[in-house]
Amino acid sequence: MKYGVFLAGAALALSTTVAAEDDKKEKWNVAAPQIGATRDVAIDVDEGTWMSVDVSPDGRRIAFDLLGDIYTMPIGGGEATAIAEGMPWEMQPRWSPDGSKIAFTSDRGGGDNIWIMNADGSDKQPVTKEDFRLLNNPTWSPDGHYIAARKHFTTQRSLGVGEIWLYHISGGGGVPLVKKPSEGHQKELGEPIFSADGRYIYYSQNVTPGATFIYAQDSNGDLFNIRRYDMETGEITTAVSGEGGSVRPAPSPDGSKIAFVRRERMQSKLYIKDLATGEERAIYNDLDRDLQEIWAVHGVYPNMDWMPNGRDLVFWAGGKIRRINTETGASSVIPFRVNATRTVVAAPRPDVAVAPDNFRTKMVKFASVSPDGRFVVFESLGKIYVKPMSGGSARRLTRQGNDFEFFPSWSADSRRIAYVSWNDDTLG
Repeated sequence: MKYGVFLAGAALALSTTVAAEDDKKEKWNVAAPQIGATRDVAIDVDEGTWMSVDVSPDGRRIAFDLLGDIYTMPIGGGEATAIAEGMPWEMQPRWSPDGSKIAFTSDRGGGDNIWIMNADGSDKQPVTKEDFRLLNNPTWSPDGHYIAARKHFTTQRSLGVGEIWLYHISGGGGVPLVKKPSEGHQKELGEPIFSADGRYIYYSQNVTPGATFIYAQDSNGDLFNIRRYDMETGEITTAVSGEGGSVRPAPSPDGSKIAFVRRERMQSKLYIKDLATGEERAIYNDLDRDLQEIWAVHGVYPNMDWMPNGRDLVFWAGGKIRRINTETGASSVIPFRVNATRTVVAAPRPDVAVAPDNFRTKMVKFASVSPDGRFVVFESLGKIYVKPMSGGSARRLTRQGNDFEFFPSWSADSRRIAYVSWNDDTLG
């Protein structure tokens, strides 16, 4: 018993010491990084790049991201109000079903996780706290109690695959819904979105053969499919497929249709599919290029959303936020203005001498000890050197000029060295 009490006391003392040491270290703060001088850059823009947009449940407001900040504004457009700003990179806002909160992706905790905040930007709280398997693309369950999101998994390459996980808004470790095809899989799976009735989660998945990621895949083929996960049965079916791929699913409020992005040759287009009849038709022909051929952890195209009427769709293209009537094809721009500043941190610029007269080499090759054990020969910077095994300085073996010297080999009596030379000018 005394021994147990001693161990417990020692452990407590040790933990207290460690905590005290940790307190002395300044913790990293994404919002205020201590990495150099900063300056503010003014921006006044009415266009943006790769903007995710979302419509409030009552159809009166829009949330969107721009340059790592999140804004809201009236559905008719106008001056945007920042609700998440500063050094953290924040994106992909999604209104809660009752319109009181917004879920979003943020690195303010150190890496991409899912956060929620009040609709006015107050009370930001993390839902997930991953420090390695990072998350993005949140989507609310219709009851507002859960959020599904894409979690990124890597293999022996940094390129990897997504899984769809479900989290209670109060936090916790979450549970996997759609798992990666295999441990070594390296092809994209993501862009989850709940159906309005909560029965399904739609997502996009690279369905080409094999498990290895390949750059510059052929987007004219059936590269991506939109899959559908059944929350009741766990069954996974294909909702949309076809030539040119099918990505960024957006099911309509009544569940009868789904909007998505498809490539036609080099042009990405906005499509609508009637889920009852299977009819597919393009309704907008001038989207920005989707990312089907490359690695797209955060999504193959930015988020878009339906208006509550189930006819109009709000999306980003050509730098603008746009609204289109999916029945008539009539479209218009929803104007916005962001007049703000961005804090820019000065880039680290270490003073490195590019070509000093003298320096210490840090790599040697072809090291070989002489048969009598007295010397070692090696190559560094294309020249051959000899050094005593007992220590001391290395010396050049030859006096050749611009020739490179490689592959030294000792004679049996340790008196001679054979090697290969090469000259870039004479190519011999």
